[in-house]
Amino acid sequence: MTQRSAGARPTRAKPARAWQRMLSGRRLDLLDPTPVDVEIEDIAHGLARVARWNGQTVGEWPFSVADHSLLVEDLCGRLRPSISAEDRLIALLHDAPEYVIGDLISPFKAVVGDGYKSLEHRLLCVIFIRFGLPASPATNLMKLVKRADILSAYLEAIRLAGFSEEDAVKAFGAPTDERLLTIELPNRTPSEAKAAFIDRFETLSAAMDAERGAP
Repeated sequence: MTQRSAGARPTRAKPARAWQRMLSGRRLDLLDPTPVDVEIEDIAHGLARVARWNGQTVGEWPFSVADHSLLVEDLCGRLRPSISAEDRLIALLHDAPEYVIGDLISPFKAVVGDGYKSLEHRLLCVIFIRFGLPASPATNLMKLVKRADILSAYLEAIRLAGFSEEDAVKAFGAPTDERLLTIELPNRTPSEAKAAFIDRFETLSAAMDAERGAP
């Protein structure tokens, strides 16, 4: 083995790159994200191109996380009609971190563990702050969003992902309101999903400002 000559400096490993450049030109540091690095255009663009169920769904186009987010927001309103525009916006953005870290299926998340959850939570807090939302929304709201999220997964599973109703019930539980089972799931191009997401974001943002009495 060759010995390092006396006085030679040890080689230091180059730090791994932890940022991603967005199409807006922003650089989002995954380890130290800031609100100024978050743009709704980047979020919508990314979510519209991230496939739910690892792309294992029927239809010409993958069912995107943007489509899923719109469905969850809609379900929150159906489950609790009195929900505010601010709360609806929180529901719409509940999976927003996936525009940069992707959508890991639940079995893989269980394998990865808490490290992934910590990163996802940090990004979500920054995204909420960027759009004037509380970094830590009320627990009862997040329970509603989780309920809608699970119901959305059930609908996607039986309509798109090839689950039998029996398997879907085992994985997600049985829906308590059969009227929600009539909701249609769109099969949109990424461009259409992106446009729908941005349109809904802008509508809810304007409604939230109106609720707050913003000029």
